[in-house]
Amino acid sequence: MVESFRRLLGRPLVKGAEHLSPDALAEHLYNAPFVLLSHTNASDPIFCYANRKAQELFGYAWSEFTQMPSRLSAEPVSQEDRERLLEQARTRGYIDDYKGVRIAKNGSRFWIDDVILWNVADDAGNFVGQAASFSHWTMLAAAPKAQMPSAP
Repeated sequence: MVESFRRLLGRPLVKGAEHLSPDALAEHLYNAPFVLLSHTNASDPIFCYANRKAQELFGYAWSEFTQMPSRLSAEPVSQEDRERLLEQARTRGYIDDYKGVRIAKNGSRFWIDDVILWNVADDAGNFVGQAASFSHWTMLAAAPKAQMPSAP
C-alpha cells in the first residue's frame, strides 16, 4: 500500500516512512490517527486491511473486517456511485477527491471527505487491490424512527 501510494501520488503516505523499519511502519500505520483500508481485486472485493481507526469508526473487529465485502461499507443506494469511483481509480491509478456516506456495523452513517483511493500493486507491478485513506468524517444524524400508532 505504502509503495503504491508513493509511486502513484509522488509523495509518501506518511512523512518519515522511508526511515522506519517494515515492522515499525506497520505499527505506525495500524495505530495512525487516520483511516486506512484496503480491499482485494476480486470481482466482489473483500477488505484485507483495516487499521485501528477504521475498525473503531466502522465498528468491526479485524476478523470481521477482513471477511467482509467492501461494498457493504456503503449503503445500497450509494453502490452505483461507489462502483463508478472505484473504476475511475482503477483507470487513472488513484483519485484524491472522493467523498460519500458510509455505514457502520451498528447502522450509524457518516460522511467521509477528502478520501484518497489508489490502486495497490505487488512488487512485480500486478494489480492486487485498492486502498483508501481519509482523516475527515462527520457522523450523520440518525433517521427518525417511524412512530407507532397509539392504542385507542
